[in-house]
Amino acid sequence: MKQKHRSDDRGKTDIGWLKSYHSFSFGEYYDPKNMQFGPLRVLNDDVIAAGAGFPTHPHRDMEIITYMISGALEHKDSTGNSSTIRSGDVQVMSAGTGIRHSEANPSSSEETRLIQTWIEPNEKNLTPGWEEKNFSQSLKLNRLQAIASGDGRDDSLQIHQDAVVYASILEAETQLEHELDLSRQYWLQVISGNMDVNGLEVREGDAMAISAEQDLIFIAKEQTEFLLFDLA
Repeated sequence: MKQKHRSDDRGKTDIGWLKSYHSFSFGEYYDPKNMQFGPLRVLNDDVIAAGAGFPTHPHRDMEIITYMISGALEHKDSTGNSSTIRSGDVQVMSAGTGIRHSEANPSSSEETRLIQTWIEPNEKNLTPGWEEKNFSQSLKLNRLQAIASGDGRDDSLQIHQDAVVYASILEAETQLEHELDLSRQYWLQVISGNMDVNGLEVREGDAMAISAEQDLIFIAKEQTEFLLFDLA
């Protein structure tokens, strides 16, 4: 079963320095029929203006995954961690018992674009943690590269949930096949480009909720970047 979610149907926030699309209810966007997908609670596509960002704010009991598309993001948190991540970088923050952090675009001239997802952990009150890693374009080119997972497979960052997050960049006219587990559910999020997935066309910002399918066949019509969430 496949259900397409159109880009234009997402919630939207535009407050000048931040333009954000919300795949699930978030902030002032609330849809009781669209709260989450399995343990996937938040999926935001954010564009942050130069020199702007989120002031220090708290989180707890959530696995927060930041996938950088373009620009840079400066992170500081209450455990003493600080870094700047850029295109190709992935950051995982386990909020656990509680953590406070800030996120800002350090550039004076360039926007930052990122995908940030929140996944509910399979255990609460964990010790807060933080980790980041670069996944080069070559690792994602014409294949599915695990970037975060519950078991750390394929040198991915580890999260506290039975889930795998894959990233891929397909070149135009490339076909990729991926076998699925009928007992699990999947969420596909297109970052850029245009492709067919099991005969259904999806473009930038579109998503698909997938269950009870044996496999996925991706056929890129142009270079296409996407994320695939494999969830218990």
